[in-house]
Amino acid sequence: MNKYPKIGIRPTIDGRQGGVRESLEEKTMNLAKSVAKLIETNLKNGDGSPVECVIADGTIGRVGESAACAAKFEREGVGATITVTSSWNYGSETMDMNPHYPKAVWGFNGTERPGAVYLAAVLAAHTQKGLPAFGIYGRDVQDATDNTIPKDVEEKLLRFARTAQAVATMRGQSYLAIGGTCMGIAGSMVNPDFFQKYLGMRNESVDSTEILRRMKEGIYDPDEYAKAMAWTEKYCKVNEGIDFNRPEKQKSRKEKDEDWEFVVKMTLIIRDLMKGNSKLQEMGFKEEAIGHNALLGGFQGQRQWTDFLPNGDFSETILNSSFDWNGIREAYVLATENDSLNSVSMLFGHLLSNKAQLFSDVRTFWSPESVKRVSGKELTGKAANGIIHLINSGATTLDATGKQQLNGEPAMKEPWHITEEEVKACLDATTWSPANRDYFRGGGYSSTFLSEGGMPMTMCRLNLVDGLGPVLQIAEGWSVEIDPKIHDIINERTDKTWPTTWFAPRITGKGAFKDVYSVMNNWGANHGAISYGHIGQDLITLASILRIPVCMHNVNEEEIFRPSAWNAFGMDKEGADYRACKNFGPIYK
Repeated sequence: MNKYPKIGIRPTIDGRQGGVRESLEEKTMNLAKSVAKLIETNLKNGDGSPVECVIADGTIGRVGESAACAAKFEREGVGATITVTSSWNYGSETMDMNPHYPKAVWGFNGTERPGAVYLAAVLAAHTQKGLPAFGIYGRDVQDATDNTIPKDVEEKLLRFARTAQAVATMRGQSYLAIGGTCMGIAGSMVNPDFFQKYLGMRNESVDSTEILRRMKEGIYDPDEYAKAMAWTEKYCKVNEGIDFNRPEKQKSRKEKDEDWEFVVKMTLIIRDLMKGNSKLQEMGFKEEAIGHNALLGGFQGQRQWTDFLPNGDFSETILNSSFDWNGIREAYVLATENDSLNSVSMLFGHLLSNKAQLFSDVRTFWSPESVKRVSGKELTGKAANGIIHLINSGATTLDATGKQQLNGEPAMKEPWHITEEEVKACLDATTWSPANRDYFRGGGYSSTFLSEGGMPMTMCRLNLVDGLGPVLQIAEGWSVEIDPKIHDIINERTDKTWPTTWFAPRITGKGAFKDVYSVMNNWGANHGAISYGHIGQDLITLASILRIPVCMHNVNEEEIFRPSAWNAFGMDKEGADYRACKNFGPIYK
């Protein structure tokens, strides 16, 4: 199991001894225990372990007790806090003052003691001091003896805890760039100020030649390589696709076999670069065994690498999937073309869902009219208003085949819910096509599959804007199934050896979601990160903690949950989001 941050629960209380405090002790601690149980029962970290909570040793009524709680939380590795109370307390004495912790306050809605009054007072203090906190207040009044958590409060507690845990998990980790700028793509011009100030992360970088050095000098686990090669022979090489290259560009069988060996070694080495490998220390490679503490990364590839070496498609695809030769595991986050901003977008989705993420070009909008013109057929169902072609040669996870099942429907699941039969189904649905050597002169293999339709999906993208900073785009929708004849005709207009997902965003008739064309036209970059499920509301909450405004989304307004301080910046929610983020600035500034 990995070491993850914990969530601290702070039971605050009216500090007046002699009858008031004593009457509230049991009630307040019971609320704290209920919140901890809710979180530990419902939320998991990426490795499947429960999110852990730490409760203060006692109730917090005066500043000395606040300090003791803060010291305990530092020792215990807390990364976010939830304050709970059923009564009036002394706001500035009992509030969480750590500037790096995401914070929420639940004020119990009861009439016997004014928990709601404390909630309002302490949220005002948080806002005044520049330490925004989320306010949680149940809609219905509860009796003082009722220690249950209402459904509306549960939802907000879990949403906050899920997003706060993501923020805390990122802090202190690294982005590893393997290579540098790729084909002039701005996202591959890694911005260390953004990573440091907004995410609390380091930036690590190695030249791509480090992969070649490790291959040449045997700096990888030979036993694991043999195991990986046998697995690849059985499940991937057996599904090698047709070579569509012109005869003069096709590699010989011997060269293709060598490419398979190359890309498997490359996968091991990239993973070791990111995470380290204790086996390397046993082999005498102490420095290489350490790794770069990378929670996410990117591989440049094009063009200096791919012009003469096998491409990174196999490595990116396998690492971004929830399984490999070692079995079912948590997916890694590795962006093709070293697009660090799409890698961050993938990381957001991964930390919120614990599921593998798609990396795709947001390639083409196909209007119903265009489809009818080129195919003679009409789009139907959720595709009827048009579709967006999501396709990329590299980092699209094999989970995106949709061959996993949830309630009898295509899905992408957390690794602890994936079965061996589903792994095999994902592999069986994938062809490994020899790379298009017009694009990739050095060869390699690209995964080829078509995503099942009917999966709820959320596409997001982080962009940097000069003078403004980071902004986030979100589009919820579905993967869709289209007539096979339509697919064959329009898919072959691009590269038929690459994986395809047909995406239909949910349109609202307004603004950027007026229609499918408007979604495509307003998308801010050539790439998108796509997560299974409709997680737009969680992404909005996460972005607000990180002080990243959301410039485009199709989430229902009543599902939006941001810090209470945002209410002070006007009644237009999106404008207020921009003003609040600018005012408070990044967490780690």
